[in-house]
Amino acid sequence: MRRIQYHRYGGPDTMRLEGFTLPSPQEGEVAVSVVAAAVNPIDWKVRRGELKMMTGRAFPRAMGSDFSGTVTVVGPGVAGLKPGDSVYGITALKPSGAFAEAVIAPASHLAIKPAGLSFEQAAALATPVVMAFAGLIDRARLQAGQRVFVNGATGGVGQAVVQLAHALGATVTGTSGPTSVQHAHALGIDRLYDYTAVDPADQKELQGAFDVVYDTNGFLPVKTAIRLLNKTGVYLDINATPAKFAHAVFARRHKIFFCKPDTRTLTAAADRAAAGDIRMSIGETVSLEDATTLIAGLETGRKINGKGLILTNLTN
Repeated sequence: MRRIQYHRYGGPDTMRLEGFTLPSPQEGEVAVSVVAAAVNPIDWKVRRGELKMMTGRAFPRAMGSDFSGTVTVVGPGVAGLKPGDSVYGITALKPSGAFAEAVIAPASHLAIKPAGLSFEQAAALATPVVMAFAGLIDRARLQAGQRVFVNGATGGVGQAVVQLAHALGATVTGTSGPTSVQHAHALGIDRLYDYTAVDPADQKELQGAFDVVYDTNGFLPVKTAIRLLNKTGVYLDINATPAKFAHAVFARRHKIFFCKPDTRTLTAAADRAAAGDIRMSIGETVSLEDATTLIAGLETGRKINGKGLILTNLTN
């Protein structure tokens, strides 16, 4: 088996495509033959060591979190999955390992891939839809007729948030860069602001207008987010800093949260995707052999119109 791994925390130069031995799945785990994996910022943040308090210092470490593929072996205590099932989901953070020909993942982090979704479409869904559901449904309790502001409307999470909000009957205002305007309108966004030309804090029509403000990229100042909320609105924040944590302690409407996948959410999201309510755009697809180049490019700021995907077992 081969996977992308690294032998120390650091930059893109630490990544290597190397052979490894896939262990047997333990209690509650399954082995999956990976067909497609999606690249997310969390992947290189982990590799840089930004989360080493959680991931530890044992090397070599594997890369990649979001994937789709076919179950090959089911570990003890797993119900609802069997060899041959097509699945998609997210690895556990510490072991990671989705950028590989095969991976071990918790069964609780997986869901059955609908027949109407390709492996590529499913891999691109995982983290974005979990974050969209966790924010809009679990924390904001979004209702039809409410108004949502999405900062970073055309990023991975932003796309999922815009589409889920629309599917739930909300109207959506958001920001994107000038090169993503067409993409944003294709998502069905109701009102769009170019963040390079307009500061939402200066727009009087936006002040106090929203039931939900969702900052998907971490660039929206906390003061601006709070100013955009109506009296009962909720500020959803997935980019934590110590200062933000301190603010959230005293401002209960400021909700900071992280990606915590579960089968229930992934199944609901897959159903939405199969029904056409959520579709993630795929911007570039490469083989496992070319994956380190793609990851390094995205990490250093190269823009692609959609999700970067890595294809591993091309015969599936």
